[in-house]
Amino acid sequence: MLTPEILRPAFESALPFDQYVSTGKPDQQDKWKAFDGRVSLTDSQRTLLSGFSRQVNCLILSGTWCGDCVQQVPMLAHIERANPGKFRLRVVDRDRRLDLANELLICEGQRVPVGVMMNEDFDQLFIVGDRTLSRYRAMAAKQLGASCPLPGAPVPDDEVAATLQDWVNDVERAHLICRMSTKLRARHGD
Repeated sequence: MLTPEILRPAFESALPFDQYVSTGKPDQQDKWKAFDGRVSLTDSQRTLLSGFSRQVNCLILSGTWCGDCVQQVPMLAHIERANPGKFRLRVVDRDRRLDLANELLICEGQRVPVGVMMNEDFDQLFIVGDRTLSRYRAMAAKQLGASCPLPGAPVPDDEVAATLQDWVNDVERAHLICRMSTKLRARHGD
């Protein structure tokens, strides 16, 4: 398990979303910005996120070259924009932090996007990634079914909405873990 002594400096040295995107090549940046423009939180999602009372930190290992990252990390940026005081996102290139990548393996592989949700003390809450349940369901329907999509085919709007809801659910779960934490309840007097 990753400790706060590892996670805090990793988070603090990682980049905010927009700065991370700017590290990509121009064509990569265009893809990230285009997908970011497709993401839109619903009113109920905004209401939920704006009601958070505990800070959640999220550190994501990514690759500007990665299609799954392009199609998911902007969703976390939208969540942060909905309540930047209580949800903080930082992104780091996986290949620059192989120490973390080796701690956040999925099926023994260095996958992206993958990351860790943390409380205000940078205690690990849980690992996220590399895809949400809705994303895996959509992939399975396409790849295990009768046909498969062309590489680079656009993501259907319903898949974007379902994947965004999965990420909102993960962030809500992290918040509720923090909200119910005996340590944090004692600290905050609630």
